[in-house]
Amino acid sequence: MPLSELGTDGPATLHSRVSGWIRSQIASGAWPAHFRLKPEPELAVELGVSRGTLRRALSTLIEEGALVQIRGKGTFVTSTIVEPAIAQKLTSLAEDFASQGVALTTRVLRARVTVPPPAVVALLELPARAKIFELIRLRSTEEGPVAFLANYVRTDLARGIERVDFESETLFGTLAGRFGLHITSGRRTFTATAADEVQAGHLDVPVGSPLQYVEQVTYLAGGEPIEYSDVWIRSDRLRVTSMLSRR
Repeated sequence: MPLSELGTDGPATLHSRVSGWIRSQIASGAWPAHFRLKPEPELAVELGVSRGTLRRALSTLIEEGALVQIRGKGTFVTSTIVEPAIAQKLTSLAEDFASQGVALTTRVLRARVTVPPPAVVALLELPARAKIFELIRLRSTEEGPVAFLANYVRTDLARGIERVDFESETLFGTLAGRFGLHITSGRRTFTATAADEVQAGHLDVPVGSPLQYVEQVTYLAGGEPIEYSDVWIRSDRLRVTSMLSRR
């Protein structure tokens, strides 16, 4: 995206044109919440501007709350709501239930290699026309269904993952044990949502019932995104609790 394509309308200053273009990427959904921007040197070259100009544009958007910088991780698009930083272990539902001695069953509803939605392409930093592994599951306890999950995993880093039986194996355990991929960090957003027909049907609740929605992107030690997930939880059967620390 050279400077000539940034547009000439609006503020005349170069850094304002850059920040305006970034806002348009966010507003259009091309850069969804949690999207990680390219490193500054690479993005500056792509836009045809100096690093100083780019930094000024990024600083403006950080002050506005549209972007957030995390030391050692990069610059990310924030969610559309206030997203407080919370200290918590990056564990899966299966791991949490196992640690508490709760019996959990998993039913795989869909497991296939497919073309991902545009937002997933952006969040997993995939090239055009790349494919991912889509895993749709329903987790239940003795009381009934508690969570409906949709996971998207990069197949270029986990070839053959579609052949794994995920009714008996966990996703994080498989990535580590079979493929040597160790998830070290992630970003989670917690929101409340109303169940649509699909979620209501699987979780056995009326359409429109309140659900806890968790959106997550996970990263490997080298900083590469490996997995994106959407999780809908029956909060009457499962409470999400965070252990907090004060620095």
